[in-house]
Amino acid sequence: MHDDIDLTDLDRFAAGFPHHVFDELRRETPVWFHPPTAHTPGGEGFWVLSRYADIVNAAADAATYSSETGGDREAGGTTLEDMAREWAIGVLLNMMDDPRHGKFRRLLTPTVAPRALAAIEEDLRGRATRVVDAALAKADCDFLVDVAAELPLQAVAQLVGVPQEDRHQLLNWANVTLDYEDREVGEATAHTQQASAEMFAYGTTLLELKLREPADDLLSVVSHGLIDGEPLTDMEQHMFFSLIIAAGSETTRNSIAVGMLALTERPDALDELRDERSLVPNAVEEILRWASSTPYNRRTATRDVEIGGQQIMAGDKVTLWWASANRDESVFSDPYTFDTARNPNPHLAFGRGTHFCLGAALARMEIRVVLDALLDKVGQVSLTGPVEYVRSNKHAGVRHMPVHLAPR
Repeated sequence: MHDDIDLTDLDRFAAGFPHHVFDELRRETPVWFHPPTAHTPGGEGFWVLSRYADIVNAAADAATYSSETGGDREAGGTTLEDMAREWAIGVLLNMMDDPRHGKFRRLLTPTVAPRALAAIEEDLRGRATRVVDAALAKADCDFLVDVAAELPLQAVAQLVGVPQEDRHQLLNWANVTLDYEDREVGEATAHTQQASAEMFAYGTTLLELKLREPADDLLSVVSHGLIDGEPLTDMEQHMFFSLIIAAGSETTRNSIAVGMLALTERPDALDELRDERSLVPNAVEEILRWASSTPYNRRTATRDVEIGGQQIMAGDKVTLWWASANRDESVFSDPYTFDTARNPNPHLAFGRGTHFCLGAALARMEIRVVLDALLDKVGQVSLTGPVEYVRSNKHAGVRHMPVHLAPR
């Protein structure tokens, strides 16, 4: 069954997320074992959960569905390819189980709590206005590069404690490590290895600076923080730096770009938002649902368990396809309509359970202030060429989006 479906063939994702494939899976085989193919990391099959309810249940049960590993598996993590214990599983925050995961999160939470973010909102609004003004001055621009990527990048640099003049270099390194234009899942190239090494070296220097001269930023928290009375390991600090630069800029920029793409196809919705600003928070949630910038996360079963009549064994890889859940007809009426007034909107763009995205409130704020700046300044957004998507099953998004911006 489903012999024509290969979710590890990245060419299937080169024109955007293949929603039609998941419509079929939700309808016919919501708990499906994906057999290994020529593209599958480690030549090992994995379970695919495509329905909202199954995904929520699995995400809520971190003891059964581990972000580290399970069964007698030595490696694991949240990507389809197994990650090593030395630098990824149990080290990266998103590939760490409780109790350490919870203790690590609690260190960071005050920095991204609503009160802390409220203090930087006015600054972000000023930045968003300047970003949109600069793009309008060009008129013809790359919306992804000139607008969608710029504010999240400035925000994450500020929050993490990276000098603003270094932000584009960091983005370049992160883009190379996340991009699969010239490689397959589980493969590294000389280019990706060099980018990782340069980013690691930069992080080493910056962490040493924060240790000597702490400031009010996330890297200072990480370099000085204690868990059970002990400092974080050097590798935990390094990998947090790499994670936050990539995750903090990449997902939000894709949501902004894909959201604006949906709005260009519905100019009436853009006009309605401009006239009725109280709809903006709803529109932000719909942008998040629509874009689903993280298509899936992997877990590993720690014990034998049954889902939807299917027997999953300890050590099996289980993939939670958030992007599919966000189009589940049993939860979202008319899921293929981009509806800026949709409410309620219980999307899973930030995941669910103990690994719910730490930066959710920041991402919402960034999307909101960019949208406000665009509504204030821009009268019309029109595509001037084809949208180029990222070739990845792990990061849904846009590489380039040529547009013409007309002022109000």
